[in-house]
Amino acid sequence: MDHIKSLKCLICGKEYAPHEIDYVCPDHGDEGIVDVQYDYDLIGRRLNPQMLEQNPDRTIWRYRPLLPIAPESPVPPLTVGGTPLYKTDRLAAILKMKHVWVKDDGRLPTASFKDRASAIAVVKGRERKAEIITTASTGNAAAALAGLCASVGQRNVIFVPQSAPPAKIAQLLVFGSTVLLVRGTYDDAFELCLQAAKEFGWYNRNTGYNPYMTEGKKTASLEICEQLGWDAPDRIFVSVGDGCIIGGLHKGLKDLMALGWINKLPKLMGVQAAGSAALYDAWRSNMNAMDMQPIDAQTIADSISAGLPRDRIKALAAVRETDGAYIKVSDEEILAAIPVLGQNAGVFAEPAGAASYAGLVKAVAEGLVNPDERIVVLVTGNGLKDVASARKSVGEPFVVNKDLNDVKRVASQL
Repeated sequence: MDHIKSLKCLICGKEYAPHEIDYVCPDHGDEGIVDVQYDYDLIGRRLNPQMLEQNPDRTIWRYRPLLPIAPESPVPPLTVGGTPLYKTDRLAAILKMKHVWVKDDGRLPTASFKDRASAIAVVKGRERKAEIITTASTGNAAAALAGLCASVGQRNVIFVPQSAPPAKIAQLLVFGSTVLLVRGTYDDAFELCLQAAKEFGWYNRNTGYNPYMTEGKKTASLEICEQLGWDAPDRIFVSVGDGCIIGGLHKGLKDLMALGWINKLPKLMGVQAAGSAALYDAWRSNMNAMDMQPIDAQTIADSISAGLPRDRIKALAAVRETDGAYIKVSDEEILAAIPVLGQNAGVFAEPAGAASYAGLVKAVAEGLVNPDERIVVLVTGNGLKDVASARKSVGEPFVVNKDLNDVKRVASQL
């Protein structure tokens, strides 16, 4: 992997060769998150927009020279990446905006954005000849890892809080994972997973700990810019829990700037649930990421519920360095966004996926965006992940007798 220069600690700046450390800077324990540093001159000689235009592969592997994997490493067979970017004129009209796109990552194999990182985790784990790959998750990262592992016959162990939605737990079991339901929060599951991985030598996929997960998640911003003809949008709205997705988007945009493929960094707009708004509070108070303290996170959007965001260094940098903002929205605003997305864009989002649109609605109401700006809303998960919440967001169906007159009764109300 000659295109990787080093792994750089985001706390002290110390740099390591990729073979020197497995996950984090040892000077800072489990908090010492590192970032992959690339040789962009070398990558630029191996990949350019013209080459991409001629490549029929629409998956994340089309960006392989920009990913932290060996050239000869086999990749999982599932179709990860290439999700649609819809121009949503009806949503734009509702918001009195001119240009709004929705990127639907609920279309990925296990129905969430987390497939992007898990695909990299499977490749890296198998590069290390790992017998078992493990992760902690509120559900989506776990399902993603489970599905990607199943596609290549890789054993895995998943830690999830017992409160995770049943549909997400069902996915894990269907994919054949060893599932440990933790009597506690996501943060408790995360800590237990860290301990188990160290004890048993399992390969650890956890975000905010394994630096390569950022590299999988950055592929969404590479796709967005390519789908827009390398004319980067003005803002990208994305829901935020642990912070790895927004950090990944930022990394991909910085890659594209370094390569000269885009000429500006879009403002990254991180959307948090009001009951899980640690990063919003830290951003508002200009707090250092390492000074953040755990909160009691409570939100219907389980995928973005995090007491102490694990990738908080990258998540705060993503907003601060792009002149973006954090926005917090209530659970009621999140639920209200689900049918609006469904009825005006044909996109069915789980609560965390709809939170990004709820954030755009609030940003428009507060005058944070200009009507002429080009806006992308990233939907990170499909609504089938949490049907109970979807039902809460809409009314009840009509019930009719088995005769046409009763249908006429309903038709008269339409």
